[in-house]
Amino acid sequence: MEVFKDTVNVTDRIKLGGDRMVLFSGPCAAESIDICQEVAEQVSKICADLDIDYVFKASFDKANRTSANSYRGPGLVEGLEMLSSIKEKLGIPVMTDIHEANQAKEVAEVADVLQIPAFLCRQTDLILAAAETGKLVKVKRGQFMAPEDMKYAVDKVKSVGNDNVCLTERGVSFGYHNLVVDMRALPTMRQYAPVIFDVTHSVQQPGGQGGTSGGQRQFAPFLARAAASTGVDGFFIETHPNPSFAKSDGPNMIPLQEMQAFLSMLKEAWKLGRQYVN
Repeated sequence: MEVFKDTVNVTDRIKLGGDRMVLFSGPCAAESIDICQEVAEQVSKICADLDIDYVFKASFDKANRTSANSYRGPGLVEGLEMLSSIKEKLGIPVMTDIHEANQAKEVAEVADVLQIPAFLCRQTDLILAAAETGKLVKVKRGQFMAPEDMKYAVDKVKSVGNDNVCLTERGVSFGYHNLVVDMRALPTMRQYAPVIFDVTHSVQQPGGQGGTSGGQRQFAPFLARAAASTGVDGFFIETHPNPSFAKSDGPNMIPLQEMQAFLSMLKEAWKLGRQYVN
């Protein structure tokens, strides 16, 4: 099986596909500037101690919530203000999702990475708009997509002259309210671009709590280590100071106070796995 051998730029300083682990992490939704700043400060410090490259993530809009009554986020303007504040005060790159093509240009004025949600990974206009900004486009594999078909998402980004693209694994639908990670998907997708493993969405139970999603965070360490053994380029982990009170995805998030131990464990597993990447 072929292996993607190049690197892609996250920023001028951070690259995917090289010899450094990259972490994308933050709360699911940008609930408040206080929560965003607390998470960004603590995770940034942990990553500095562990020699991990860090990109802060929070969503200004969770447009694909199970119920219309669920919290969606602060909206585009306020959300970008929060991301800009984190970026300027802490000097770290930031990432957020976009759901519509007309959001790409404005979001790219702040965000270093544009994430394409899993349900939208086939939306050509959305991917092209993200790619045309020149920023790193992080495409999440849809819960319904074969891993080899993600090649075409990569091709869409590159078709406008942007080679900065990566793919993300977050599990596939297996019956109702359940996801399963097929570890074969990771090396399969890594033929086309660097691959990020989404630890916390992989243990999500979509719609599993009657109008909201559940999760089984107790399995996160096992899936994370398994993905690390395949030689992925980085990880996506949602975290929160108090997941029980998080407004989105609380049941599958890693508590902020556990991130030091979790990332220490994961860095060791990642170093072992990368020895076998040719």
